This record gives sequence, C-alpha cells and structure tokens, in this order.
Amino acid sequence: MSSGHTVTIAPADAHVEVRLGDVVLADSRRALRLDETGLPPRYYVPKDDVRMDLLEPTTFHTTCPFKGQASYWSVEVAGTRHDGLAWAYETPIDGATDIAGHLSFYPDRAEVRVDGDAI
Repeated sequence: MSSGHTVTIAPADAHVEVRLGDVVLADSRRALRLDETGLPPRYYVPKDDVRMDLLEPTTFHTTCPFKGQASYWSVEVAGTRHDGLAWAYETPIDGATDIAGHLSFYPDRAEVRVDGDAI
C-alpha cells in the first residue's frame, strides 16, 4: 500500500438496501463498510443478501492496487439494461480479504440506502 493510503473494512451495523425503481436488488443487515483514502464510503453486501438471479456477470474487469481485480455485473429491470451496476473483488488481495463474497453498488446508478438514508 502506498504511503498514506488506507483501506478500512468493518461491519456496517446498518440496514443496507439497494433498489432500481420498485425492484429490490439487495437487502442486508450484514453489509461491510469500506473506507478508502480519497473515496466515499462503500457498502459491500454479502452475495446471499443480493438478488443474484437478476444480475448478469460482464466480461469487464478492473484492477485496484489496494483491493485486487474487480468483476462487474449488469441488470435489466423494466426493459432497461443497467451495465456495470455492481462490482466485487472475488479474490481480493491481502488487506481487503474481508470483502470476498460481497458486492457493492454504484449509488449514482441505483438507489443505495443505509438505515433509510440515500447515499
């Protein structure tokens, strides 16, 4: 990790819900909150609390030097396709291993609520 850059992962201790219109994509009280230098907090929801039956994996990947390789998912709701709506680090690198098995959603592409408040 570069000097001064931190990644902190902890239980969110909150109710996290992700929606696209009337469709609930994720609903969890077991989410993790990831705080990373220079970025807004992100909430990672266990796959068991995500409607994985609605998500389609993409072939797109990115690499973060602090978390590893990210995979992305898209979803189609009410006839509209939302590409790259969610991402996960399926095999994160040391220092981020707690987020394995969790997905995060872009709050500017879906309605992400933490304890009822939009983020």
